[in-house]
Amino acid sequence: MKRKIKKKQGITKGMPSAVLLSIAIHAALFFLAGMLVIFTVVKKKEIEFEPPKAVERPKMKLKKPKPRIKKSARPKKATHILAKVNPVNMPEIQLPELGGMGGDGFGGGIAGGFDTLPDLGEVSVFGSGQSIGNDFEGTLYDLKRDRQGRDLNLADDQFMNTVRKFLRSGWNPAKLGRYYRSPKKLYTTHFMIPLTPTSIATDAYGEPGMSGYHFMLIYKGQLVCPPSYPNGITFRFWGIGDAYAAVRVGDKDVFVAGWESHRNNYFNWWQSNSGRTLTYFLGNQKMIVGDWITLEPNKPVEMQVLFGEYKGGTFTLMLNVEVQGEEYERNRQAGPILPAFKTADFTRDQLDTIHVNLPEGESCLTNGPVFCDYAMPDRAKEVEGIEPPVSEPEPSGDTGPRTWTLINGRTFEAEFVTLLGSKVCLRNPKGKILKFPKDELSAEDLEYIQLETPPDFDISLSKQSNQRIFPPRHNDMLKYAPPQSAYWTFSANVKQTSPGSYNHVLQAELFVIGTEVKGDKYVLLDYQKNRWIPSGEHDRSARFSGRKVELVKYLVGHSTVGFEYKGWKYSSYLVVITDKRGKIIAHETPKKWLFENLENLEKLRKLSAGQYFDKTFTRTGPTRPRSLFY
Repeated sequence: MKRKIKKKQGITKGMPSAVLLSIAIHAALFFLAGMLVIFTVVKKKEIEFEPPKAVERPKMKLKKPKPRIKKSARPKKATHILAKVNPVNMPEIQLPELGGMGGDGFGGGIAGGFDTLPDLGEVSVFGSGQSIGNDFEGTLYDLKRDRQGRDLNLADDQFMNTVRKFLRSGWNPAKLGRYYRSPKKLYTTHFMIPLTPTSIATDAYGEPGMSGYHFMLIYKGQLVCPPSYPNGITFRFWGIGDAYAAVRVGDKDVFVAGWESHRNNYFNWWQSNSGRTLTYFLGNQKMIVGDWITLEPNKPVEMQVLFGEYKGGTFTLMLNVEVQGEEYERNRQAGPILPAFKTADFTRDQLDTIHVNLPEGESCLTNGPVFCDYAMPDRAKEVEGIEPPVSEPEPSGDTGPRTWTLINGRTFEAEFVTLLGSKVCLRNPKGKILKFPKDELSAEDLEYIQLETPPDFDISLSKQSNQRIFPPRHNDMLKYAPPQSAYWTFSANVKQTSPGSYNHVLQAELFVIGTEVKGDKYVLLDYQKNRWIPSGEHDRSARFSGRKVELVKYLVGHSTVGFEYKGWKYSSYLVVITDKRGKIIAHETPKKWLFENLENLEKLRKLSAGQYFDKTFTRTGPTRPRSLFY
């Protein structure tokens, strides 16, 4: 009997197990491969930027800045005298200030504000606070103090030796590093400073408390060939310096001046090569003649100027130029009348400021070369052509017949005669007087009547003054009388004295008039104006205050020939009130000649504080001083 053997079945019928297992494994591998993503990073090549080729552009020639003067702008004026020394009791004179006016103006709470003029203290013979591009920058050094302002008690000989060492060092500023230097800078286009109180310099540099001795001023700038000399120029300086002065062009000292003792003891390394040096007077000294200087077009050279005071009182620096090969007019001492060194034409105010203390025939300010390498405007002509802004008056009211309109529309021609209570008196062309109630006239007619019947005013002037106290002086100067100075403030008081209201704008103008201490010219010390409407709010009155004014009386001269007084004093005032048409409705002045010249008032309005004029209100120059030695 056969045994039946049962065969074990595989996983899948008809296919070996190994094959099936292989297929499963490969399927798993394919599945895994499908799940994987292989990234190939392709790194892009960086773009290289090449700079563009250089473009040839035309080069523009740089020019120095040219100041543009607006004819609508008012020029700043030159300070005439602001002295600084101890006061002396001289009760016979009155002294207010010429030159800077301060204060709150004419208003004091009055609507409209006060129109003020430029402060004269901003400009002086030592320069102004703003550069015009072709000037010299000045710095004041006080050798009596260190850099922190502490006293050094420098002896006279020490001071002069310090000046000498500075010059001999090649004008090395490090030699002055320990001394006080004023932070304020001034910019000048000339070096024409006639004999002047030293306090003017300290005032100009913002150092009113500084004593006027043992100090120096140093100016730096560029010396350029004038365009009127296209082939170059050769010239030399003629001038004086009290107590001392020096000029350096490039790396060479070309001019050294001062009193003989100073030149022999401290500045003897430099000597003039001219046989005409110390021959002709200028101011209070004989002129030193400098070395010849040659300038080529478009080749500027550095130039420095130093001057200052030793003892105090007064000092001076004046530089003229002699151009090689040119002839000059002669003065009474047979010396040449040389032109002043300048880098811009003088304005008329600068001329007045210098002429106050410069005798005639010693120097000419209106001709000669201008050491500037680009065209400058003719400032003297432009300034003279500028008219200060006057009020904005409407055309003056008619005084003859006009057309009147009644509220019912009727019109007629008549001339206004007067106002009697509520009646208006008119004169028709036939001469007959007509009366109309005010309430029958048009609003335009009523306004005309009010303008023609302004209120009455009482006008007066009040003055306040404070004596100026000067800092201590050098002991050697105590024997000389110092300038006398006081600060004044002038105020106009206006009060309506008639009844009724006046609802139109009025303008008040205050002119304060001074005279020369020695001379016959008048000077405008202050000019202020304001607009206001009289009303109950102001109790029908107003007080208009001008700015602070300083006047000085001082001595100039020489100990061997004597001294003379210069300066200004208060003389009178004029107050004028005008309506909105510009018609004068009230005025007040104690001087008859001022009243008689009211028809020339427009000429007086065109003047600025510090300017001179005659009795016709025509602008003039100051009275020139006499020559000291001839």
